[in-house]
Amino acid sequence: MESQKSQNSNMLLAFLSLLGVIVLVAVVGFFMLRKGPEMIQGQAEVDEYRVSSKVPGRILEFRVKEGETVKAGDTLAILEAPDVMAKLDQARAAQAAADAQNEKALKGARQEQIQGAYEMWQKAKAGVEIAEKSYTRIKNLYEQGVMPAQKFDEVTAQRNAAIATEKAAKSQYDMAKNGAEREDKLAAAALVNRAKGAVAEVESYIKETYLIASANGEVSEIFPKVGELVGTGAPIMNIAVLSDMWVTFNVREDLLKGLTVGTEFDAFVPALEDKEVKLKVYYMKDLGTYAAWKATKTTGQFDLKTFEVRARPVTPLQGLRPGMSVIIKK
Repeated sequence: MESQKSQNSNMLLAFLSLLGVIVLVAVVGFFMLRKGPEMIQGQAEVDEYRVSSKVPGRILEFRVKEGETVKAGDTLAILEAPDVMAKLDQARAAQAAADAQNEKALKGARQEQIQGAYEMWQKAKAGVEIAEKSYTRIKNLYEQGVMPAQKFDEVTAQRNAAIATEKAAKSQYDMAKNGAEREDKLAAAALVNRAKGAVAEVESYIKETYLIASANGEVSEIFPKVGELVGTGAPIMNIAVLSDMWVTFNVREDLLKGLTVGTEFDAFVPALEDKEVKLKVYYMKDLGTYAAWKATKTTGQFDLKTFEVRARPVTPLQGLRPGMSVIIKK
């Protein structure tokens, strides 16, 4: 009898123990499996611009190092481009030749040529004077009937020829004195301008061997080493514009509540000891079908798409760097 009671007592104790374990597991599961707050993780981003050169060359010197802050107008690197320097010498030689041709066109004939043309003109004028005198004498005799008409005609022709010769000599003298034609002068001036343009073009390429920062920022990465060859347009370094920083989040559409364009919300940065930062949404766009999405059709609902949400700090956060995680609790 006592044995029966002991057995019943043990069974009751085992049942109560099992029941206690079940209750304990249920309580622990309730607290552990209870849905906690949603955590949306984003990342700080900045604009970067790539520094490259228009001309091929060899890296001669870097004036900055990775991590250094630069200002607009600072010299970042210097390239060595001997081919461009050779082209500059060629362009300057062509300009010197064009300048000489232009001076020749503007100056006209040499002084000796002008003097020679003048003497020929004076000789022709003297010939006209003699022809005029002979013409006058023969004409008087012809009118008196002493000189035949044949002789008068010959003297008249000689007079007219002398006058034509004098005019031709005068034209030669005027041409020598006035210099080249207007069109020739314009052509010579155009050659000079073309040569100057070629020199200016090569000089602009030489300026491109000095790589200049176009905006304030921080050197985030340098690609080649000193002495390496770089081609036209090859990237040499990246400059991060830290003054323009934002945070990018990829958010499922069921968590978009309170994240519309223009709204402000709070987040924290784990790398800065969970320091809080207030952000303002300025951009939203769906990531398309290729982005991560959550299928819920099996539950009779709908597929949840993902949106890219960008937000800027309302006030700059000291210490926030590109790549740092930014967390939203919802």
